[in-house]
Amino acid sequence: MYLTFYGLTEKPFNATPDPRFLYMSPGHRDALAQLLYGVQERKGFIVLTGKVGTGKTTLLHALRQRISGEAAISFVFNCTLPFDGILECVLEDLGIAKGRESQAQRLIALNDFLIDRERTGQNTVLMLDEAQNLDPSTLEQIRLLSNFETPTTKLLQILLVGQPELKAKLRLPELQQLKQRVGLRCQIPPLTLKEAGQYIRTRLRIAGAPDLGMFTEPALARITEYSGGIPRLINIVCDHCLLFGYAEQRRRIDRPIVNQAVEYLEEGTRSPRKVTVFRGSTVRLLSRWGLGTLAVALAGVVAGLALSFDTAVLGLVHSVRHFLVP
Repeated sequence: MYLTFYGLTEKPFNATPDPRFLYMSPGHRDALAQLLYGVQERKGFIVLTGKVGTGKTTLLHALRQRISGEAAISFVFNCTLPFDGILECVLEDLGIAKGRESQAQRLIALNDFLIDRERTGQNTVLMLDEAQNLDPSTLEQIRLLSNFETPTTKLLQILLVGQPELKAKLRLPELQQLKQRVGLRCQIPPLTLKEAGQYIRTRLRIAGAPDLGMFTEPALARITEYSGGIPRLINIVCDHCLLFGYAEQRRRIDRPIVNQAVEYLEEGTRSPRKVTVFRGSTVRLLSRWGLGTLAVALAGVVAGLALSFDTAVLGLVHSVRHFLVP
C-alpha cells in the first residue's frame, strides 16, 4: 500500500526470517562467527539462545546459506514432536530412503549416511529451532545421536537453538550428560539504541528506500524504547508507522506517528493526530481532519480581497472562528 509513496521496491519490515535483511549487529556477528566455527570444527553440540524475536531463526537461515555447499543440512522447526517425529523429519531433509519400519533401522540408515558423507569429506548439520520446547526425554535421545562419530571426529553437528528457557532446561539433573557434551555456547542480545537505528536504515536500504532518514531520531528513540531492542517488535512498529505516515501523506516519520502506532498496537485504537499552529504568541490546535475544509474557506477569503479589505478581514475572522478549536 505504501511502497510507491515512500519509493520502496518491497516491504522493508516483513516478519519473515529473510536472511537478505539480516542486520549484523555486534551480537549477531559474534553469534554467527561462533556457529560457523562450531560447525566447521565439528564441535558436536552447539547451543544458541536469545529472547523471542531477536533474530535466531534469521541467523540460522544465514548460516545455512554459508555452509550449504559443504554440508548436508536438516532444519527441524517443530520441536514439539516426539523423537520419532524429529527423526522422520531428519531422514526426509537429508534424502535418506524411507521404508524402514523400526527406529533402530532408521538410526542405522542415518549412521550409514553420515559415514558416507565423512568419506567424501563433507559434514552433516542438524538444526533444531525452538529447542526449548523439546521434552527432556527427547533431548536425551537427541544426545545419543552424538554417538555417531569416528575415533577422530563427530559425524553430526547438532545446533540447539531456543529462548533463554533452553539454558535452564539443560541444567536439569537428567540432562547432565547432554550439558557436558555442549562444545560451544553463544547468545544474541537485544539491540541498543544506536544498533536499532542502523537496523532500521539497513532494512530500508535493502528495500530500495531513497531516503534512509525517513525516521527521525526522536522516532527511533521511541521505537527502541517500546521494542526493548527486539528486532521482531521493531519490524511490527515500523510497518505500522509507514502505514500511518502514508495515511497522513507524511514522508517523514516522527515521534507522534510512532506514538500512534504504539497506541494502536497496545489498545487497538488510534488517537487523532494534532498539529500545532502558531499565530503571534497564541498557540492553537487544529484537528488535521478539518485542515482541507479550512484551506478552502481561506482561499475564498483571499479571492474576496479584490472587493473589499474590510469584508475580507471579516470573512477571515468568521472562517477561523468556525474551524479552529479554541
